[in-house]
Amino acid sequence: MIGPLSGMRVIEGSAFVAAPSGGMTLAQLGAEVIRFDPIGGGLDYKRWPLTEDGLSLYWAGLNKGKKSIQVDFRTKQGQELLVELIGAPGEDCGYFLTNFPTKGWLSYENLSGKREDLIMLNIEGNHDGTTALDYTVNSAMGYPFVTGPEGYDGVINHVLPAWDIVCGQTAAIGLLAAGRHRDRTSEGQLIKLALSDVALSAVAALGHIAETQILNSERERIGNELYGALGRDYTTADGKRVIAVAITKKQWQAICSACEMTEAMGHLADQEGLDLSENEGDRFKAREKIHPHIQAWCQTKSFNEIQRIWDDLGVCWGPYQTFKELVENDQRVSESNPMFTTINQVGIGEYLTPGSPLNFKGMGRSAPLPAPRLGEHTTEILADILQLSDREIGRLYDNRVVNGKPDE
Repeated sequence: MIGPLSGMRVIEGSAFVAAPSGGMTLAQLGAEVIRFDPIGGGLDYKRWPLTEDGLSLYWAGLNKGKKSIQVDFRTKQGQELLVELIGAPGEDCGYFLTNFPTKGWLSYENLSGKREDLIMLNIEGNHDGTTALDYTVNSAMGYPFVTGPEGYDGVINHVLPAWDIVCGQTAAIGLLAAGRHRDRTSEGQLIKLALSDVALSAVAALGHIAETQILNSERERIGNELYGALGRDYTTADGKRVIAVAITKKQWQAICSACEMTEAMGHLADQEGLDLSENEGDRFKAREKIHPHIQAWCQTKSFNEIQRIWDDLGVCWGPYQTFKELVENDQRVSESNPMFTTINQVGIGEYLTPGSPLNFKGMGRSAPLPAPRLGEHTTEILADILQLSDREIGRLYDNRVVNGKPDE
């Protein structure tokens, strides 16, 4: 693949979301990312959603553009092969991304014995090495207590594994940063990245930790309201839902003009002693008196009418859509968006797949590639990178140390 990271080689030993998404990010930018799995597939090879034939759309989605090798790393010979692969020579090689336990043969001490300048990034649950998943991390971060309708007493989990996704992007940045350091100093690096630290850093960056410490306050559940500004859902005359947001002065003026409430909002500002034009916090304070105006206007208009008027007047808004509606109705999920291309995933079929969202001037976007079949590149990797002969490769297959794709 041609891309800004062309020539970089990353070995990935991973499962689930965080590490695979980090490797995929690098692969979509042109890096050669080689994922190794146990023979028959790892813990995430059959994760839902599955096709009728039992193939994982999840696995295919997170491994786009990678190469795949199957190795029985319970055996000493399999472990030795992977040590050689991880430490293989090359100026832009020697990168290893994993969320596997890094003990014994997979420890940094052992792997760097093969390549002194090895860059290894190890994703773990908590900074002390204990286990955590996105779902257990999210439960502790406070968000389940502020998500959901006002007055609700229970907790609501977020269905998006946000911390895993952010962790994967952080992992990709970490490998690139360590690579830049190695280019300048020739030093390798062991990087530890805790999933819960990724979440905590985001919680702190958004002011939640300081809010508790400085203001001694507890964030309340406010439903679909946008905290500290104006924004929530509204129902159209034909029963659809939209969201409108007014954070800036320009956005506020647009929604006032579109919903024919400029004069009414001027009177409201005078009555309440608030600056609704300049102060987003004042709009939040007055939200219970602002929303009825917008909702009343929306209930007189169909979704298509609202779309036309709000787009014409520059309102910051969006529709509420199911996944199916997103795919069927939204032109952003089509080949009119240059990020998307229809690919043919072997065993699954043709469907739209995104490349990298980064659009480099002069280079454009890296086109998406299908995910590999499990073990598809085993022979190629053994021959081209590890320089094994046909006889040596055949012996590894015969002894079930390695396996290729199903038809090999």
